[in-house]
Amino acid sequence: MKLLEPGQEIDGFLIGERVHSGGMAQIYRVSYANPGASDPGFPLVMKVPRMTQGDGAETIVSFEVEHQIMQLLHGSHVPRFVAAGDLATLPYLVMEYVPGRTLQSWLDGDALPDVATLARLGAATARAVHSLHKQNVCHLDLKPANVLIKPDDTAVLLDFGLSCHAHQPDLLAEELRLAVGSPAWIAPEQIVGVRGDARSDVFALGVILYELATGELPFGTPSTRGGLRQRLWMDPVPPRQRQPGLPEWLQEIILRCLEPEAARRYPSAAHLAFDLSHPDQVKITERGRKTTGTPWREHLRRWWRAAGMHYRPSALPEHQAESVPIVMVAVPHQDVSDATLYALREAVGRSLGIRPGARLACVTVLGAGEASSTHSDKSETTLHRRYLAMLRQWAQPLDLSDHQTSYHVLEASDVAQALLRYAEGNHVSMIVMGAATHGLQLQRFVATVPIRVAMEAPCTVLLVKQALPFERLSA
Repeated sequence: MKLLEPGQEIDGFLIGERVHSGGMAQIYRVSYANPGASDPGFPLVMKVPRMTQGDGAETIVSFEVEHQIMQLLHGSHVPRFVAAGDLATLPYLVMEYVPGRTLQSWLDGDALPDVATLARLGAATARAVHSLHKQNVCHLDLKPANVLIKPDDTAVLLDFGLSCHAHQPDLLAEELRLAVGSPAWIAPEQIVGVRGDARSDVFALGVILYELATGELPFGTPSTRGGLRQRLWMDPVPPRQRQPGLPEWLQEIILRCLEPEAARRYPSAAHLAFDLSHPDQVKITERGRKTTGTPWREHLRRWWRAAGMHYRPSALPEHQAESVPIVMVAVPHQDVSDATLYALREAVGRSLGIRPGARLACVTVLGAGEASSTHSDKSETTLHRRYLAMLRQWAQPLDLSDHQTSYHVLEASDVAQALLRYAEGNHVSMIVMGAATHGLQLQRFVATVPIRVAMEAPCTVLLVKQALPFERLSA
């Protein structure tokens, strides 16, 4: 296809400079030739697919897929869709131009990102992927070049040509019948033809984190189907074998993402973002400690198992994310009765009991006066340790064997706002907290913390009243 020239006008769009030339498309800056009534108020780019004689059918199909899916997406983690050209004349997509730098730019630089930066970039990307899954879309082509980091650290996902929407026809599966994707980042289940599993994107995020941490790809760049199939049973070299200075918690996260079986990975991208944002709460297993590869006997056992394995996709991406939620319980530490603490624990136990794999975050908030009453860093640390111990003691009677659990002491002058910020920043699906049972007349005029949280929370809020009087708790 002939390259477009600056100054050329197409369907009312004025072509500007070419800003990217890729294997699948050319991207140009564009503007409205007559901006009066049409200008959307943000800069634009036009993506024109390469469709030459030597290109395969996937180029045309992926253009149709991206056109179909981009019109359905919304939110801060995707470019805004503006217009599309007819496939019969000139196919193109016009969308928002998003300033920033791709994750690939960190790999192309002189040095890899430090651990703190890597965790920040990874968490931002995982949050963007979770937002996509909540719209029932699996990206299925996540790689460093397709993740843009804006100046405010928000991640924006690019290139939806290989994506799959649960409520739309999967054109790639229908027309090509073969696994499609970038070989270095494709998940094991995609290799055997399973599309639409949100955990495939979690695997690709693991590949991205591995490369950002070590500078190497965990499985290389296989070019044959046999080479691709090896990841159905093979583990990569542990990241800490390549980079001994990496912390165990980071290797634990990366290798969990790269598990060959989807059920052993993070159940949702929100869980991955949570661990990357709270590395001190990551539970270290042998996966995070090892510095040598998996023995060949174990690989042989996995190969034998993989030979007869039937892969099945997960539930709808949205349902998959909702079935393994992050549950937050706000545990008060002052002016609270034992009966209320007991009722909170009972409510949390019931919520976790019907949600296998859900994550529990136990949170308490220190007021500004409590935090400032400490006179040194040492006494402040002691205060946090005391309340962390209180949270662990409160949770001890719960059956948490199937649930990752973390404990957090926050500091804020506005307790309700602190809880709301925590819930929003960590993609919490449910907040469990005690209902205020005193001052009911006052609540008509002044909203209590539970009422404010219930009114403004981005998720479900369960307000719990004490279930039993104190005298009966020991019965």
